[in-house]
Amino acid sequence: MNIENTKAQMRKGVLEYCILSILRDDDKYASEILGALKDAKMLVVEGTIYPLLTRLKNAGLLNYRWEESTSGPPRKYYALTETGQLFLNELNGTWDELRNAVNLVTNTK
Repeated sequence: MNIENTKAQMRKGVLEYCILSILRDDDKYASEILGALKDAKMLVVEGTIYPLLTRLKNAGLLNYRWEESTSGPPRKYYALTETGQLFLNELNGTWDELRNAVNLVTNTK
């Protein structure tokens, strides 16, 4: 069994939750979202994030707007919808439950 595959699957399992959390307070464009994930040591590539953002938008959890940029082409800024905020709130509770259960099983805090 390859440990890197298992670690990648663990990251993929929480990626949607992380993206929604990043957008909780501010609208961001894809490069900012990617930067926040990389800063958090979530190893994500552009080819992964764009389809995921599209899927979240199509699910009604995100919307976007185009904004002119002084340093290049217009940027697509993503924001949580009201449905996305409700979904994130539900995931927050689920994450707390899951984290507590895993901590109990693995004897960590």
